[in-house]
Amino acid sequence: MSGDDAFPHPRATTALYGHAEAEAAILSAYRSGRIAHAWLIGGPPGIGKATLAYRAARFILAHPDPADPAVQAAMSLAVGDDDPVARRVAGEAHGGLLTLERVLNDKGKLNTTIRIEQVRRTVTFFGSTASEGGWRIAIVDSVDELQKEGENALLKILEEPPPRSLLLLVSHAPGRVLPTIRSRTRRLLLRPLDASEVAQAAALASGGDPQDAELREAAAAADGSVARALDLFDGAALALRRQILGVLARLPDLDPLSLHGLGEALSGSDPRPLAVLADLVNDWLSQRLAEAAALPARAARIAEAFEAVNRAIREADAYNLDRKPMVFAIFGLLAQSARG
Repeated sequence: MSGDDAFPHPRATTALYGHAEAEAAILSAYRSGRIAHAWLIGGPPGIGKATLAYRAARFILAHPDPADPAVQAAMSLAVGDDDPVARRVAGEAHGGLLTLERVLNDKGKLNTTIRIEQVRRTVTFFGSTASEGGWRIAIVDSVDELQKEGENALLKILEEPPPRSLLLLVSHAPGRVLPTIRSRTRRLLLRPLDASEVAQAAALASGGDPQDAELREAAAAADGSVARALDLFDGAALALRRQILGVLARLPDLDPLSLHGLGEALSGSDPRPLAVLADLVNDWLSQRLAEAAALPARAARIAEAFEAVNRAIREADAYNLDRKPMVFAIFGLLAQSARG
């Protein structure tokens, strides 16, 4: 499932940042009249994979004839917000588009997988008489979340695709997708966005200013992910990040007052602050590990600290443990690592 409450769903997002080469590859293939029937669009979470998939679907549904002069002259896959196809895709009302993604269950919670019943809809969808220009397009967001039975059901469609059909498979870890699925798709790997691209996309999603200092700080810390930048673009999240970086910068020295304060900032049941802590601590440990590459004994100690720190964070999250003791334990381990 792409998007969250702060970030418009890709079906309603017509702007795309930073993936001009990938967009050009799809456009060129479509213009040739020999577009691959299935594409595996891979890359880290939050960088625009599903946005590209919906952008391609809108364009093809709006321009069903690849020989159309408008298609041949197009510079991108852009379709305006006011286009009837764009409006119908955004409203989940286009008969030529099927989307498979995680949905809410009867308890109002998001399922952890895309269910087999959903995937079976592709058989009816692709087996029906094509309408609205003759194209039938399915977007799977993401293929990583399919159950094994769902992967097998999808494979049957990939093996015998009907004419004028297109499957756009989004994956956060394309290397883990079944080899039988990978072999039947054209792979398109997207790179993480640079900080300026993240800032532009996050500003569009949040209604903010791409030059805003806090938004730019969030973008720089987001590792190319717009979704992550939007999570960070929050006064409390950025303040927590600065707080953690301050404690890390003082290692191997430990300030009990700072650790108490950090424990307070991490208190509660919200998992997002723990995710910020995990990211920053793992980055710090990765740097130490790279520096110790020629020192096997020290590298082994850092690796052990890495495992212990992440286990402590996972357990604090899973069992809703008091986070102050966790903070003192984690930074005690990090201090030992810093001393060599």
